Amino acid sequence: MSANVETRSGARRAGAAEARAWRLGSAGVGAALVLLLLVNVAMGDLRPSAGFGLAYGVLAAVAMLGAAALAVRRRTMRLSTRLGLGRTRAWLYFHLYGGTLFALLVLMHTGFQLPAGVLGWWLWLLSLWTVLTGFLGLALQQWIPKALGSGLGLEVHYDRIPELVAELRDRAEELASTASEPVRQLHQRQVAPELAAPTRRWRYFIDPTGSIHARLRAFEYLRGLLGGDDRDGVTELEALLRAKLEMDAHYTLQWALRSWLYLHVPTSLVLVVLVVVHVGTIVYY
Repeated sequence: MSANVETRSGARRAGAAEARAWRLGSAGVGAALVLLLLVNVAMGDLRPSAGFGLAYGVLAAVAMLGAAALAVRRRTMRLSTRLGLGRTRAWLYFHLYGGTLFALLVLMHTGFQLPAGVLGWWLWLLSLWTVLTGFLGLALQQWIPKALGSGLGLEVHYDRIPELVAELRDRAEELASTASEPVRQLHQRQVAPELAAPTRRWRYFIDPTGSIHARLRAFEYLRGLLGGDDRDGVTELEALLRAKLEMDAHYTLQWALRSWLYLHVPTSLVLVVLVVVHVGTIVYY
């Protein structure tokens, strides 16, 4: 048992050290690029199509292609492992920090000025969108698992939520069919509409547990007015509704964790294609 704990602890320390090494290395590269840019400014040559500007553009293209290679790595896991192409974590770090350096290099390539021409504008806007949605995804991946694990009593897979909500609905209807009038009215007015289907609510992004507690206050009041079997019925309906609201929190936050990819991946693919066209145009002409 202690050996397993020590092994996990050592793995966490190694992972933290690796992440720190990537952060420091990327910060060092970024600082070197900024220093090089200052030298470039002092020389007075900020043209994107020549000298330093062209070099920045080439480096930006290399950084972007390297960051985009993560998608290929994930779809060729067995082949990549067999060829010894590195661990997925290292590719993920390069995707993150390489993408950040790509944004800096794009700005350096354009001389921190707005682009010219239709293709230039598309490249600039797609680069900005891709980087921003990448940071959004990173923030969601850091925050949502913590939000779901703090205060929520349920752990549920996103795809099973509609099925589980249907089971809660059936159980609540069965309970209400044999309950007294006050319990039936509580079910009809407050519980049945909630159990109709999974619901996404923006308030779960702010405070998942607080939103749930606020919706259950009426049960505490009603339970104090009733006694015996009626009180037990209210308690069970409250438990069913609490489970449904926690599933709604999962339904909302897990959906966001999945959906941000639709903001990031398609534009990334379009950006790769346009960068290839841009580089090909420069080489040809």
